[in-house]
Amino acid sequence: MTGRTAWPGSWLGIDFGGTKVALRAETDGGEVSEHTFRWRGRGLESDLSQLATELARFRRRIPQGYTGIGVAMPANGGGGRAGHDLARTAPEWTGLDLRRTFRSHFGDTPVRWADDGYAGPLGKRGRWAATKLLYVGVGTGVGGGLLAGGTLWPGPDRGSFELGHVVTDVDGPICSCGRRGCLQATASGPATLARAAGMRGVPVGYDDLRQGLVADEEWAVQAVDRTCHRLAVAISGVRELLHPGTVVVGGGFAAGLPVFAGLVAHHLAALARPGVPAPVVRASVLGPLSTLHGAVALARLPGPDPL
Repeated sequence: MTGRTAWPGSWLGIDFGGTKVALRAETDGGEVSEHTFRWRGRGLESDLSQLATELARFRRRIPQGYTGIGVAMPANGGGGRAGHDLARTAPEWTGLDLRRTFRSHFGDTPVRWADDGYAGPLGKRGRWAATKLLYVGVGTGVGGGLLAGGTLWPGPDRGSFELGHVVTDVDGPICSCGRRGCLQATASGPATLARAAGMRGVPVGYDDLRQGLVADEEWAVQAVDRTCHRLAVAISGVRELLHPGTVVVGGGFAAGLPVFAGLVAHHLAALARPGVPAPVVRASVLGPLSTLHGAVALARLPGPDPL
């Protein structure tokens, strides 16, 4: 499976989530293939075995192989190793040698890695090339990415845009990173469900929360509203420093709640100071697929293989 044998161009995007992995292959001939699988959750050895099986099975759909691969992962990685952020769902992955893992699957095919917060706006480069856009992905964690003039800032090889680790409540809960009050600890999907459960007095699943919002149940409305307020607090700080004109809210958790982007916009407008208008807030048109499409866009980027 090498980049030299793949013709015409064929590109693979891999989106590693907290509970599942999504794959998307595109060819220059217009073929598109997608597949999603959930982790069995039996440890690192089981994860790597399952990953190898799923990648081999998916590869049969693109028999000519891949020209390039893009990998989006909430790993906060450095030096080709999975970082601490992945520990929020899979602590045994921390420190895993990503270079060796991906090389074992893809040989010398170019592989590009990026934080999932970067991959989200990458899929929107053409749509927002002339503006400065802040992408906020809300799922198992909270990811962020800034797109300015069609270019990601500061760039995948210069560190991540860690919106999820901006401290918004110094007295808040402990984050998976070990600090207290990170945005991720108060505004991620699991944090929102935990807040809703505390207000309702019984465990709350995602479908329960969504149905509660539809029924205008106070516990559901308040839990989501609190999350959107915390997101707005973090976004307002980015607005003061970097002046994005548009905020796109994506991620699997936010995508399933139609009121989500509107609530973020409401709180962001209330936080704006005189003379500094709040940016426009939009729900991602790709919804939970933003990061996956961004991973494919990452695979298509020119330049040397960073892994």
